[in-house]
Amino acid sequence: MSFVVAALYHFFDFPHFERMRAPLLEELTARSICGSLLITPEGINGTIAGSRQAMHEFLAYLKNDVIKSDFDYKESFCETKPFKRTKVRLKKETISIGEKVSLKKVGTYVSAHEWNALIDDPETIIIDARNRYEVHLGTFERAHNPDIRTFKKLPAYVRNTLDPAKHKKIATFCTGGIRCEKFSAWMLDQGFEEVYHLKGGILKYLEEIPESESRWQGECYVFDERIAVGHGLAASQTATLCAAREHTLTQSDQAQPHYVQDEHCPYCYPQKNAATAANLLLPA
Repeated sequence: MSFVVAALYHFFDFPHFERMRAPLLEELTARSICGSLLITPEGINGTIAGSRQAMHEFLAYLKNDVIKSDFDYKESFCETKPFKRTKVRLKKETISIGEKVSLKKVGTYVSAHEWNALIDDPETIIIDARNRYEVHLGTFERAHNPDIRTFKKLPAYVRNTLDPAKHKKIATFCTGGIRCEKFSAWMLDQGFEEVYHLKGGILKYLEEIPESESRWQGECYVFDERIAVGHGLAASQTATLCAAREHTLTQSDQAQPHYVQDEHCPYCYPQKNAATAANLLLPA
């Protein structure tokens, strides 16, 4: 069976979201759809997978009975089941940047086909809004890597690095669009006047832009068993996670001396080795 994988999010007023947890879970399990949905007062976010017919029915249900409007989602495909379970979780926010943000005004959407011209402009400051383990597998040419462990660390990076009076043109991106949309709204709140974000995220770009025209380098981390996808949203044949599931690993990483499958990788080995040495020094 081939699985259709849908990455989706939509910001909308959802005051009675808690009441919808059970119905949503029932709709998913009845169609044997796996994956995770997160529902909040400000909207919905998640990645789910199932058969073509099941996904068609469930996405129609979301549109007509839950969101009650059209919404964007990104599709890719997988030959093996990409999630082990089916979950619907309740949260206060779809994604938290750690500070209060008004979503009434967000940055300017830029389509995948307009993105190259924007980031080719030398005046554009390009910010990858993802976490460091995601960026490790791939990013856009000239993009700044904030080197953050969580999305909530992004505001501190901006305050330490950028100045609204000097940095006039900002372009930001993330996997599917949700983080960079909220980040763009936060940037506007901080006084940055010209803020753009990639509509549909990296996934839409990799789906629509031919590799020969692409500014993307590497692969895009995804939150399922595929680990990463490349151009055309083809599942990675090389990317993996370390045994501790704390580091993403490229093919080059796996060729390093301190990579031992199911034991340690070049990044966690120094800490593991230090911990082992410390234990040997402890009194019996």
